[in-house]
Amino acid sequence: MDERPRVLLLHTGGTLGMRRGADGSYAPAPGALAAELAALPELGRAPLPEIDLIELDELLDSSDMRPENWQCMADALAERLPHVAGAVVLHGTDTMAYSASALSFLLEGLDRPVVLTGSQIPLVEVRSDGRENLITSLLLACDPRLREVAVYMNGRLLRGNRSTKVSSFGFDAFDSPNLPPLAEVGVDVAWREELLRPAQPGPLRASRLRPVPVVALRLFPGITGATLRHVLREPVRGLVLETYGSGNAPSRDADLLSALAEASARGVVIVNVTQCLRGTVRMDAYAAGRGLLDAGVVSGGDMTAEAALAKLSVLLSLDLAPAAIAARMGEDLAGELSPEPAALANV
Repeated sequence: MDERPRVLLLHTGGTLGMRRGADGSYAPAPGALAAELAALPELGRAPLPEIDLIELDELLDSSDMRPENWQCMADALAERLPHVAGAVVLHGTDTMAYSASALSFLLEGLDRPVVLTGSQIPLVEVRSDGRENLITSLLLACDPRLREVAVYMNGRLLRGNRSTKVSSFGFDAFDSPNLPPLAEVGVDVAWREELLRPAQPGPLRASRLRPVPVVALRLFPGITGATLRHVLREPVRGLVLETYGSGNAPSRDADLLSALAEASARGVVIVNVTQCLRGTVRMDAYAAGRGLLDAGVVSGGDMTAEAALAKLSVLLSLDLAPAAIAARMGEDLAGELSPEPAALANV
């Protein structure tokens, strides 16, 4: 009989492994996940893999995740992935898309699956969605066709840096608005193999994040140049600006555009992503977008806000000039960007 593959199960915290505390609220509980896994009879037989369970020293609700936690996850994966078929990262859903995006940029030379999953209801509860998410993720993490960071929830495997949380209560908590799922899981696993990424040339390593100040801001009617200057003041080095529609901002507010231009001129990299769930930034389509171009703002294409922030954080950690970082924000580094669409007609 063939030997079962081994999969790393990296527990970072999140709802799946939580228990109720004395006050009745859910919180991460060290050791609770191991106890629940021991009670799942499915985990002891094929086709499920053998599990190497690693719990991070500090289990977190994902609302408490910070960039240094991305680094901790990336380091743990880079150290252990060469010795297993793949990895499953148990993570809270609130910031899972940020972590999945960050890992896709931090892990260089990745040639096997890294699947992030979690649940909306803890595994200890009778109606938990965690059981199916966990078991299916373990199976997907053994499949050699997958050679990237992905998110699995509720029957769909999504590219990690294309995912975003769209529901706070449904089991279908995640979507990938600008890219179809990599696989859909029903009775069978239906792969979209044309979407799968090739293995990266090795060796596997984790890039280093530096504590570079990056901020995100969503435009709203009435926002002022003074507000932008406050957000963009030193020591900020990067801004993800969530704009209207196809990348538009107020075109009649010269002070607002001046605030962006001033920051860009002193080396702040400003990336334009749309507030819309679907679609891409085209700053050349409307006068309301051209003002941003003139102010030195760079297009984020159809990146999610989560992917743009994680990518900008990683690039700003490199020893690169602002112009080089701005150029690389427009390059597809890990499947986060679609090819530039043809020029719009009838605009």
